[in-house]
Amino acid sequence: MVVNKHETARSLALSVLEDVFEQGAYSNIALNKALGASALSMQDRGLATELVYGTVSRKITLEWYLAHFIEDREKLDTWVYYLLMLSLYQMLYLDKLPTHAVVNEAVTLAKRGRGADKFVNAILRKISQTNLPNPADIKRKNKRLSVQYSVPVWLVQTLIAEYGDERAEKIFQSLHIRNKASIRVTNSQQIDRLAEELDAHHSPLSPVGLVKPHGHFAATDYFKQGLITIQDETSQLVAPTLKIQGEEQILDACAAPGGKTCHMASYLTSGKIMALDLYEHKLSLIEENAKRLGLADKIETKRLDASRVHEEFGPDTFDKILVDAPCSGIGLIRRKPDIRYNKAAMDFENLKTIQLQILDSVCQSLKIGGIITYSTCTIIAKENQEVIDEFLQTHPNFEQVLLEHPRADIMVDGCLLITPEQYQTDGFFIGQFRRKS
Repeated sequence: MVVNKHETARSLALSVLEDVFEQGAYSNIALNKALGASALSMQDRGLATELVYGTVSRKITLEWYLAHFIEDREKLDTWVYYLLMLSLYQMLYLDKLPTHAVVNEAVTLAKRGRGADKFVNAILRKISQTNLPNPADIKRKNKRLSVQYSVPVWLVQTLIAEYGDERAEKIFQSLHIRNKASIRVTNSQQIDRLAEELDAHHSPLSPVGLVKPHGHFAATDYFKQGLITIQDETSQLVAPTLKIQGEEQILDACAAPGGKTCHMASYLTSGKIMALDLYEHKLSLIEENAKRLGLADKIETKRLDASRVHEEFGPDTFDKILVDAPCSGIGLIRRKPDIRYNKAAMDFENLKTIQLQILDSVCQSLKIGGIITYSTCTIIAKENQEVIDEFLQTHPNFEQVLLEHPRADIMVDGCLLITPEQYQTDGFFIGQFRRKS
């Protein structure tokens, strides 16, 4: 991305949207890259961030509205269409921005293509002077919910089948509520002091979690000194399920970027964690995290495919194992809005196969009496409860360990299942097995 002195929040946002929709870039990565090369003010950086995430998260809704005003989308240059989406998002959802300012800026940006400025001006003025159609009037339920909440029809069908109409719609609604900032306090005895100093609230889910509506915790001295670390409340529930005593040999089979690895390591005295990942650059993230938190001596990293653990380590090597499995990431949609457009309904079956392959491999290196915690950031049963059931059916020397939590509404069949609307967190799942013979 070439940055110039005339760059605005909207021109940067448009450039990022082109990367996301044309090149399949992840919105968070493309945006961070663009902001890193930008000279925009803090205020404009905030606006650019709002525009990118807002337009991506409302994409299906915006396309539905535009279809009423554009006869043939295929005849438009794609960047012109994205500019119209970006502008319509501001007109519909950002009350503080006057419509004339949005239109004027869009027309200026459109001057990069011959005649595009006149077209963009005409479409946006027509939209601003028209009573817009209402998605609530769409007759077919799945289509209506898809347009209202900008969720693909296949995902609407999947979540209705799993959770029923009412809860599924609450989940869809929650995806458009701004994500909280959440941290884990590394010394629980300091949590009250840090809550006060950071103007944060105690997490309702994690005894070592603090949350606030928004905040850039990574820029604070508390973060640099290792007193806090960025971790979603749901992710903070994983390490305590292993009931680490201090001297165990632990495997973290899919460890990057290392939030859960470091949380587990914080309980260790003489024990060690072997942290695996497929990619070197991701192992570096684990090492950076461990160093900042003063845990580098307790964590060893290794590049390895988790489905080959049994070949590398042999039997009876580990006391405890965490499999934070590769998954569809459906629980992360609020934070990573483009996930919903990058998944196909049939992904779940393929992912389940990979998840079971990893469990089958790591379980061969667990000692008798040892436990495996299985976690995902998805809320789809095929990747969660069905994986637990199938693993137990094919491994009779294992039994399920029933987990507990003070919040009864996140307990399902002895597992923890948190959906995004319950506590405005990531969606998350945790289950556990014990090797009995």
